[in-house]
This record gives sequence, structure tokens and C-alpha cells, in this order.
Amino acid sequence: MSRPGGSGTVDGVKLVRPARRAVLAVHVVASAGWLGLSVGLLALGLAANTTGAPATVEASVRSMQLFADWLLLPVALLTLGSGLVLALGTPWGLARHRWVWTKFWLTLATTAATAFALRPGVNDAVAAVSAGHPLPDGGDVLMGPVVSLSAYVFMTVISVLKPWGLTRRGRWLREAARGPAPAEPARV
Repeated sequence: MSRPGGSGTVDGVKLVRPARRAVLAVHVVASAGWLGLSVGLLALGLAANTTGAPATVEASVRSMQLFADWLLLPVALLTLGSGLVLALGTPWGLARHRWVWTKFWLTLATTAATAFALRPGVNDAVAAVSAGHPLPDGGDVLMGPVVSLSAYVFMTVISVLKPWGLTRRGRWLREAARGPAPAEPARV
């Protein structure tokens, strides 16, 4: 990290190019992994809901539990952390551009939903199916992956398109960086 000051820094700290590229690569790979895990969860949830074979239902929800317990949360936290480092150490900033701000809040919400809704729902499904009961509510194992996949596709699209422009804070920072406007000559 360097201390050049100016736009794209937090307290004057800005990521140097090799560090920015490394963090960007980690962020893109983690984000793509999270998207892929969601596609896998959706496929397993569909298999659990559409088959009549108890063995397939149990295998599907157990596989979902492996994804949820061992992969989803670490990948989600890596995506969130690398995104924060990129936002705070580059000119994009965290609250300067609406698309970055939107991605941050969606990532935070989907990470929380993974930890507090998806994982417990999958664990409940595994417990029920392992005890010989039918799948409690097929929608529980489908809705999480559908919602998260929709959110990740949306975040990917806005990362590419970068819509909506600056936030109010971003406009204020841009104006402050330009300095005061020159005074008009007095009219006589």
C-alpha cells in the first residue's frame, strides 16, 4: 500500500497496482465460486424436490449440507472481505458509487442469510430426512439457492455495467477534490 493521498484513498492509503490486481483476482474467483455453489445448491434442491426416491432425497440434502457447512460461509466471507478491501483501497470507494454501495449491502445481506437462514434450513431438512421422515418443506431447500443465485447474477451484472452514477457522498467528494470554484469578476 502507498500513501499518495487524493481520490480513491482512505486516510491517504491506496492499494498499489500489484496488490489491487491480486485482491481483484481473489474477489472475482471467490464471487464466481459463490455463484457456482449456488447453482450446485439449486441443482441439489431440485433433485430433492422432484424425485420420489428417499435415497436420492437424502443424498441431495446431505450434499447441500456439505456445501452449506464447509464452503458457503468461507467463500461468502472471502467475497465480502476482498470487496471491502477493493472498495476502500481504490478510487471506486465504498459509498461513492451507487453500484458499489448496492453490491456491498447485497453481499452483506446474502452472507447473513447464508449463515442464519440457509444453513439452519438445510440442517433441519437433513435431520428430518435422516430420521426417515419426508422432506419437511421442499421450498426451504429451493428458495435459498433461488434467491441467492438471483442476487449474485444481479451483482455480477452491475459489476460489469457500473450503472447509476455517484452517490451524494461521491458527488461531494468529487467537488471537494476539484477545489473552490474561481470567483467571478465583479460587475460594475
